This record gives sequence, C-alpha cells and structure tokens, in this order.
Amino acid sequence: MQSGRGNTKKWVLEYEPLTPRRPEPLMGWISSGDTLNQVRLYFDTKEDAIAYAQRKGLDYTVDPEQTRRVTPRNYADNFRPRPR
Repeated sequence: MQSGRGNTKKWVLEYEPLTPRRPEPLMGWISSGDTLNQVRLYFDTKEDAIAYAQRKGLDYTVDPEQTRRVTPRNYADNFRPRPR
C-alpha cells in the first residue's frame, strides 16, 4: 500500500507542550493539562506561517522539506522468490 499525496502541500504550526503528558489515574489514557497541544494551524506557504508566528511573537523553528523517494513496486513482487 502506498500513501497518497493529499494535503501534503500545507505548512503546519504546532505549539510545544508546556506540561508533560502523563497517564490519567482512572482510565490510564495519556492526558495533559495544556490544551494548546491540540491546536494545529495550517498555512499555504512557509512565508505565511513565519509571518503569523512573528506577528504573534512566537519562537519558531522551520523543519526542512523532506524529499519523497518512491521505489516502484508491482503486486507480483510480493510473490517473487527471494534469495535467503
């Protein structure tokens, strides 16, 4: 199965968590006291995301774009004998 490229041309602004995540005592789910870790803002361009962060006075880091390497495969390759 190969992943599609839908929604891959967006830039995302995510807040750093202020409090560590910990297991909830009753159910054991992972929870946090900080609600900003649920916020994700999407931008069309890198410049828009940087301008927003600067306008709001946020510290930011920009991760470099990753190049996609696709190795072409056939369905028949799954059943081809491989040397051990």
